[in-house]
Amino acid sequence: MASNNFIDYVKINCRSGKGGAGSHHFFRAKGLPNGGPDGGDGGRGGHIILEGSSQLWTLLHLQYRKHLIAQAGEGGGENLRSGKQGEDIVIQVPLGTVARDAETGEKKLEITEDGQRLILTPGGRGGLGNDHFKSATNQAPSYAQPGEEGIDEWVVLELKLLADVGLVGFPNAGKSTLLSVVSAATPKIADYAFTTLTPNLGVVAYRDYKSFVMADIPGIIEGAAEGKGLGHRFLRHVERNSILLFMIACDSPDINAEYQVLLSELEQFNPELLDKQRLLAISKADMLDEELEAEIRATLPTELPTIFISSLTNKNIQPLKDMIWTALHAE
Repeated sequence: MASNNFIDYVKINCRSGKGGAGSHHFFRAKGLPNGGPDGGDGGRGGHIILEGSSQLWTLLHLQYRKHLIAQAGEGGGENLRSGKQGEDIVIQVPLGTVARDAETGEKKLEITEDGQRLILTPGGRGGLGNDHFKSATNQAPSYAQPGEEGIDEWVVLELKLLADVGLVGFPNAGKSTLLSVVSAATPKIADYAFTTLTPNLGVVAYRDYKSFVMADIPGIIEGAAEGKGLGHRFLRHVERNSILLFMIACDSPDINAEYQVLLSELEQFNPELLDKQRLLAISKADMLDEELEAEIRATLPTELPTIFISSLTNKNIQPLKDMIWTALHAE
């Protein structure tokens, strides 16, 4: 996806519809001048609803649509006729979209499934007609309920990409190159830091027509959780990945130290990220011989599944896919 088309944060004004007023009408007919109350209920105001769509990957379609105003419900009528409900506004959003109150930051809802519909801003309830208020001691109530006011609020929509495996590493670790090799994605690749400015998704083909989704997250540097580099803006995308694949270039001065920095940044952003299953890929391994590989492997944590890969020569690319697939389907 083009970087200028990837929008993962929008702020919108949601105004649900006002409920229609109940009617205080009395039945009148020839020969029946003093009929009883027959006022109907007002219609509900329109909701603003979010619907999950697996065909969307960005909030771009909402970037310039700042105000969503639902229709008000109609008032009740005579002969116990209820007013028409206000038309709902249904907004499609990508899977992984989280809605928060813009003022308090409180989470309102989350869309995770295709076709899932949740009410973001409920419409006002319609008022009750005077028929509801008749009784033995009050046979001719001349009042009815007004409709409930709609809700006017600012809402923040955040997108957290849903992927099976997320690529985590410093800039220029080879994450985008790997994604371009194992999938049809075409991320921007260059020999300078922060080439990737927005996340990229790719579907990785596996054996027997199986597949999994890989997410390339922009490079993380020390201090990212405090706002350095691209800051924590894209760290939230890591939260929805089932597995974290750490990528560190073999020419790094200290691979183990770099791995610990990445872990520290994730922990500062969200300690729960450390509970995810982790794999380590040492990239650019075409520059290494077996002796150097053995020396580097000896410095790495023994409990961490590690593989040496090269996107240039396709070294160990299929074994990497096997490792990821096994981790995804481990009990």
